[in-house]
Amino acid sequence: MNLLIVEDQKELSNSIITYLSTENYTCEPAYDYHAALEKIHVYDYSCVVLDLCLPYGNGMDILRQLKRDGNPTGIVVISAKDSIEDRVLGLHIGADDFLTKPFHLSELEARIASVIRRRTFEGKNQVKLDNLMLDIREKTLNGSSGKIELTRMEYLLIEYFVSNRDKVVTKEAIGEHLCGNDMDMADNYDFIYTHLKNLRRKLKNAGCADGIKNVYGMGYKFCSVTTKERS
Repeated sequence: MNLLIVEDQKELSNSIITYLSTENYTCEPAYDYHAALEKIHVYDYSCVVLDLCLPYGNGMDILRQLKRDGNPTGIVVISAKDSIEDRVLGLHIGADDFLTKPFHLSELEARIASVIRRRTFEGKNQVKLDNLMLDIREKTLNGSSGKIELTRMEYLLIEYFVSNRDKVVTKEAIGEHLCGNDMDMADNYDFIYTHLKNLRRKLKNAGCADGIKNVYGMGYKFCSVTTKERS
């Protein structure tokens, strides 16, 4: 999942990004109001971690802008202000959660994961598609014969396909999901094809149907014969 970390304290931002990266998130920083607005207008994110006190502006105004634009991203507000007024206002405007500084990084990750589950996977921890079981909490994929060992990129790929099942996704969108705005510096999309080829091979070796379909001139679609979810 691709996250935007809007936090002006670079040491805290780096700590958040380092921790979340070990949990299979792709993270991008924004250190001030203008940088955050530019990024949310250009890129799609699964969740935005949003500080309220920012250089050149206020995080609450970014929250208002996201809601005015109908942006579907999840939003976790973080703030040094332990103010019931800020908490109530942020939640009324449309934040999904509110966390007061200082906080444990593990709690922040748990809240982000909860927001993404509610918004993307209807609150489910596990998603079953035919003979595949994607465990969102454990970040694992199991087939009929057991766990399928995946690299970080391969897991991000299958998670993205499952979260967008039966929808066409472009290679550009996949690249942004895997690399964030670092994708702008890539010469081509060959690395996506490599990860996709390896993922398909592992699914085949595990005896699972290849639900990843090429859509000529558009991108890819992940399809399944039946889709069931359980908590």
